[in-house]
Formats: sequence, C-alpha cells, structure tokens
Amino acid sequence: MQIQFKGLEKYDIEKLFKDVQTPCYILDEATFIKNGEILKSLQEETGAKVLLAEKAFSNFTVFPLLSQYLAGTEASGLFEARLGHEEMPGKEVHVFSAAYGDKDFKEVLKYADHIIFNSVYQLKKYGPLAKAAGKEIGLRINPECSTQEGHAIYDPCSPGSRLGVTREIFDLEMDTDTLSLLSGLHSHTLCEQDSDALEITVKAIKEKFGDILPKMKWINLGGGHHITRHDYNIPLLKKIILDLKKTYNLDVYLEPGEAVALNAGYLVTKILDIVRNSGHNIAILDMSAACHTPDVIEMPYMPPLLNSYPITNDINTSTSVVESSAVSDPSKLSVSSPVLDPSALSTSSPVNCAGPDAFTETMTDLFGDVFGDVFGDAINDIFGDDTDVSSSGSVSGNSASGNPSSTDSSSGKLSSVEHIYRLAGPSCLAGDVIGDYAFGHDLNRDELLVFGDMAIYSICKNNTFNGIPLPAIYLLKKDGTIELIKKFSYEDFKERLG
Repeated sequence: MQIQFKGLEKYDIEKLFKDVQTPCYILDEATFIKNGEILKSLQEETGAKVLLAEKAFSNFTVFPLLSQYLAGTEASGLFEARLGHEEMPGKEVHVFSAAYGDKDFKEVLKYADHIIFNSVYQLKKYGPLAKAAGKEIGLRINPECSTQEGHAIYDPCSPGSRLGVTREIFDLEMDTDTLSLLSGLHSHTLCEQDSDALEITVKAIKEKFGDILPKMKWINLGGGHHITRHDYNIPLLKKIILDLKKTYNLDVYLEPGEAVALNAGYLVTKILDIVRNSGHNIAILDMSAACHTPDVIEMPYMPPLLNSYPITNDINTSTSVVESSAVSDPSKLSVSSPVLDPSALSTSSPVNCAGPDAFTETMTDLFGDVFGDVFGDAINDIFGDDTDVSSSGSVSGNSASGNPSSTDSSSGKLSSVEHIYRLAGPSCLAGDVIGDYAFGHDLNRDELLVFGDMAIYSICKNNTFNGIPLPAIYLLKKDGTIELIKKFSYEDFKERLG
C-alpha cells in the first residue's frame, strides 16, 4: 500500500466506508498520534517548540489531541488566532500577517501572545501597543535565500516577494528604539522540504542577521518542514536547532502545518458517471477539484489515489506528461515539459503497455528513480504480488503476452495497464479535472475512490462554487470506528452569500 495510505492498511476499505456520506473527508486519529509522537520527541530532545500552522490544518475537533504534543498554534490572521486561543487553551498563540489593520489588531491583542510584523513600519506603528499589552514581538526577515524550484507561488524568497524584511531595508529603516521592541526574528522560506534546505537557509540567516541574533530571545524558523515524512532527516534538524541554541542562546520555534497532519486525512468520493471523449475514459466524481481540493488546480499537483497512480494532469496541452515536482515529496506531481502526446494514454492506446517491464520503463523515464520507490506497492496491486519493483523503478515478474488486455488467469490481475481514466469533478468548470490515473480494473459507476493526504490544505481551502455542497467531515478513531464531525447543508451555502 502506498505511503499515504498506511493508516488504512489494516482495514477492508469497502466495509470501513460503507456508511459514510460521499464526498467526505476522513481524519485519521492514529496517524495524528504517530505524527504527534515524532514532533513531541523532537521537542524533548532539542528544547525547541513546535506550533501547528493553522493555515494548513485547522480542524479544531482534534486540537485537544494535538495539544498533547504541541506547544501551541501559529495563525495567519485574527480568526485563526482566536481559534487557537479558544481550542488549545493554555497553549501559545503566535500570529503573523503581511499587514494588520487597526480594527483587527485590537482584536489580535486579545488572543495572541506572540505577534510578528512583516515590516519595520508596522512594527513602529503597532509594536508599542503590543509591548504595552505584554506581548512578545517579532519581525519577519527575508534572508533572500531561495531553496525551492518551480513553485514561485509558494516561495517567500522569490524576487520581489512581499514577505519579510531584507537586510538592506532593515538597515535603512530600523532604529535603536524600534529594535528594542523586538523579542525575536521570524523566517519562513520552505515548502514541503527536508532539513538540508533549512541548513542552507539558516546559514543565510547567520550571514545576513548574525549580528542581530544575539540581541533576540527567540528565532522562529517558520514552516515547510516535512518532519514527519518517512525519509525526513531528523538528525540534521536536531543539529541545526541545537547549534542555534548554543551559539546565540535562543529559544527555537518551528511552525509546520503539513508535518502535523501529513497523511492523516483522506477524501472518499463516488463515481457518478463514466463518459468517453477522444479516446479518453472520463469518470465524473461527486467531489470537485475546484471546490474540494483547490491546490490540485492551484499548484497544480495530482493527489495520491489508493491502489492507483497518476499518469497526467494536463488536459489543455496535447504534449505534456508529469514528473516528480520534488524528490522529497513525490506524492505531488506537476506538469513537465512536452514529452508525450497524452492521447497515447487513452485506454485504446496505453503507454508502452506490452507488459509491466515495458510500462514501468516508460514511467521511470518520466518520473525518475522515485517512481518505483513511491508507486511500487500500487504497481504490485495492479500487476500482481509476484511483480517486483526495484528501487530504480524497473519491474520484474510475470509479463504480459503482448496483448494489452491480457490478464493472469490464476490471479485475475492485469498483466498490463490499459485501464486509464481521467478523473473529473461535477462542476461547470471545464478544467475541474484531477488528472489521469491507471487502475488494475475497469471502473464502475457508484464505485468508491479514496484520495490520500487530504487533511492539509483541502478542508481549510474548500468552497461552494456552483453551489456544490461541502464534503462531510468524519473522524476515523484509532479503534477503527468512524465518528461524524460535521455535515453541511444548503444553509451553509446560502448564509455565506448574504
């Protein structure tokens, strides 16, 4: 089973989800606990403090559980700050905003204990008020050190970024009295990255602001740390934290969002209809990419799907395939350079599917070595348990007879891949498409599909475009029972419109 679904491996999926209302999000209590234990251990061994970045995950139903493992919450504005204050009582509440307004700032003072400013101007304007209210005050800095590629929309250090104060502006605008207001510095530069990227970033912070750090009580290294990912380099992270504490006598904060909820949620959806166009089988689901998983279109990326794997997510260009957007998180796959006409991916003419060897050789060319590492279990599910996917992505085992539709009569498993479907939503948006996925069988109307890693940046960003209802939210408890958290109705759609 793919990494993103390890929390489901002991269950019969059809039985587990037979009574849920689709589409729905499922929060996985056991995976939250697993992630929480990793983060708690990090704090105990380094003295660092880990906060939940609510922008990624803010389902407060599990806040009492998370409070056992975390130091508090990090908010991006007034409402998140209030939510953290109310639902994790007694824990720290940090807030950062690119700019505060007078009305909101007065409210923020009621809920936050650490307030971080994005400019020297706002620090001068609101810092004295925050200080008088007994708050810890921070300034977001921009170390002008980008460690990301291909996702400028998520890169706070991209040229012309509005986020954080560069050293040039710091020197121009800062004065002694304003500097004395500060308790700490904040730097958020990462997105779904490993600790090697943080090591590069911290080196840049030291080079640019090393003379300021000794004057501070704390440093907040922001989010984007994939600490709970299976291959994350935790020993290096510990080394970085301990070095900062020893060198500058600083408290160190981290505020990951994804690491807290990584792989701790699923989106269960049902196939409403299957249509055909230009050689493509298109399954129309009761979930919408545009409404229920907006990052699929915004990034774009293709979410992991249980017992399947992605082929392409570009329907507008006739010459695009996908590759790993980052080896560190190959579950998120984005459009690559023109390589292959996706018409070749239709079920009538699948990609090099004379057998598992040939197919996976093609996919390894597209994805790189990471293909076998991430999708090996899915390949085994599709081709049969006697198929071996090596770390280089090559497949060995029973090969097909050369007929793209042949099966292994003894196991009923496909010997080749011809079951490729485009998964799409029910909205009027032509681009409401998740992407093309390979399956080991023909899909059927009313069949359930399960997307993975859906706790983060899905529930908190969804919407009701077209009047499409919001998915229900359930909690899969560690004992295997499922508890309804929230169902949404027409009134939820109507009330936000007037």
